[in-house]
Amino acid sequence: MANTSSTSKYKASEIKILEGLEPVRKRPGMYIGSTDARGLHHLAKEILDNAVDEAIAGFGKTIQLFRSPLSEAQIELIGNKEAGEEAITVIDNGRGIPVDMHASGVSALEVVMTKLHAGGKFEETAYQASGGLHGVGSSAVNALSTILQVIVKRNDKYYFQAYSRGIPFAPVKKILAEEVLKLFPKAAVKLMSHETGTLLSFVPDSTIFSTTTLNHKTLVNVIKDRAYLMAGIYFEFIDEIVGKEQHFYFEGGIRSLVEHINMNRKPLHEVVYVNEDWKDEETGKHIGIEIAIQYNDSYTEKLESYVNVIHTPDGGAHVNGFRNGLGYVLRDYAKKNNLLKEKEMFTTDDMKEGLAVVIFVKMPANDLQFESQTKTKLNNSEAQTAVYQVFKDGFSTFLEENPKAGKAIIEKIMLSARARMAARAAKDAIIRKGVLEGSTLPGKLADCQSKIAADCEIYIVEGDSAGGSAKQGRDRKFQAIFPLRGKILNTERARLDKIVAFEELKNLVIALGAGIGETFNPDKLRYHRIILMNDADVDGEHITTLGLTFFFRHLPQIVEQGYLYVAMPPLFKIKIGKTEKYVYSDEDKDVYIAEILKENPDAKIGIQRYKGLGEMNPDQLWDTTMNPKFRMLKKITIDDADQADKTFSTLMGDDVAPRKKFIQTHAKLATIDI
Repeated sequence: MANTSSTSKYKASEIKILEGLEPVRKRPGMYIGSTDARGLHHLAKEILDNAVDEAIAGFGKTIQLFRSPLSEAQIELIGNKEAGEEAITVIDNGRGIPVDMHASGVSALEVVMTKLHAGGKFEETAYQASGGLHGVGSSAVNALSTILQVIVKRNDKYYFQAYSRGIPFAPVKKILAEEVLKLFPKAAVKLMSHETGTLLSFVPDSTIFSTTTLNHKTLVNVIKDRAYLMAGIYFEFIDEIVGKEQHFYFEGGIRSLVEHINMNRKPLHEVVYVNEDWKDEETGKHIGIEIAIQYNDSYTEKLESYVNVIHTPDGGAHVNGFRNGLGYVLRDYAKKNNLLKEKEMFTTDDMKEGLAVVIFVKMPANDLQFESQTKTKLNNSEAQTAVYQVFKDGFSTFLEENPKAGKAIIEKIMLSARARMAARAAKDAIIRKGVLEGSTLPGKLADCQSKIAADCEIYIVEGDSAGGSAKQGRDRKFQAIFPLRGKILNTERARLDKIVAFEELKNLVIALGAGIGETFNPDKLRYHRIILMNDADVDGEHITTLGLTFFFRHLPQIVEQGYLYVAMPPLFKIKIGKTEKYVYSDEDKDVYIAEILKENPDAKIGIQRYKGLGEMNPDQLWDTTMNPKFRMLKKITIDDADQADKTFSTLMGDDVAPRKKFIQTHAKLATIDI
């Protein structure tokens, strides 16, 4: 029964109506996904995609993005009020946002920038295929910016309006070229070189975002993605903060992107490219479909999917259509050409091994259906039908005309299928004994007392000596020790059957408790800090790399959830009198000694170099490497999964030449981030 007192207090006055852009500032996560670095970069994507939309619509061939400090004129404009330190500015040579009066009584430019669900992307007359959804993008960026400025060039005139947190300073007005240059000394030159276009600049609001510093590398990847998709469109990135200028132009479009993905792999055939406009006979609407695919000799899949240049990492209808089409064509081709032995078959997972594919779908903006405003998964069912039909026909034709490629692809898939069956047989044999289920923990594991995974950590240590010191020096309440004997298997090109047959790795999987492969269950993981602890020498680094390879390739969920770390043991103990200090690199040692000698030139300095963890007694190992108050841990993340994938393929793969080149190129650049 409802509480009468509470009910009487709940009145109409408590019902709040959020006006203008207030909903965006109140609940930014609903519009841009988050207020961390990911959400911050989403702002740049929204503005960049507005420029790309113009190019998709056939207007404009050049897009520039600046990352730059605020000019004196910009700071003066907002009166130094939380100005921020840097701005993102995007210039295109499209038609320019309309500036004439709207029926609402203000300029169309102001409507676009200050009203949610306002824009030119609801009707197909303005944009046939657009990344915009519900007209939220520009206005959401405006709401979440300390300062946002727009300059439109039309009919040799410049129109200007500035906003703070979504509120205009003044109505749209004409300004002179000199004023444009004063506000944007470098970016304005680009706008002035175009007959028509738009310049939009914003500074993220520090009261909304946990960080307002955009990452150069992330922006490069965002721009490069769009350059690959938009064949023939010229992109420039001028980063005045770090002093770099980069240009991107790919005539081959997504074919070039697939070739780039396979750069460090051996392709099995030429890139298959399908490009067709699909028409819905019932509605008459069109969907543009581009797909580029190429199998390689690796064991991993790389699939990138886009809808109107929007990256859809969670896939959706267009990816489902592709997978259905791929399965139908390959099974039909293998059967017709007698490429399978009796009772042989392959699964969707088998077809993923060594597959590099880019799916690019262009649809009317007003038809787009995503799971959320962040647009990570497409829901349009017609996209599945369109992609299935177009890819099925195009890929079937390719295989019929290229029988060598067809045979190579089927052989690759069947290798995967046979290995899968072997792995399953090996895994089933182990599971029948109850081993991988964790019913019996390995005897070499020195487990901790706590059973709360979030509180527990496990040190994976090479060698009995280091393992012994770690076991004695640890805090038994929450620290477990798992010693390894020697270097583990290089799992870069190892399938699951080899891993479960390798005793050290099998026992490690058992100790972690979450399983591996398709049986992995994150809820069963017994530790939320998994720490690789090895000697600070070449052999130790190699063992650490082998461990990282294992987790990256076969337990990626642990890396993705932020549970994997590398311990940073000291290289030296420096003793001056009764004072002892541990340092972690040659450079730190030299700096520290120089400081001591500067203060006391006659100081007697004792230096002990640790060749390995085994040289430390338990107390030293605890003080330097295991005590949460003083230790240094490097958290392993995959901020750029594509680059990480290439690096592991290069360093841990079979080809010597690419590895040698990589090491020679990067040796002098190597650093430790602790």
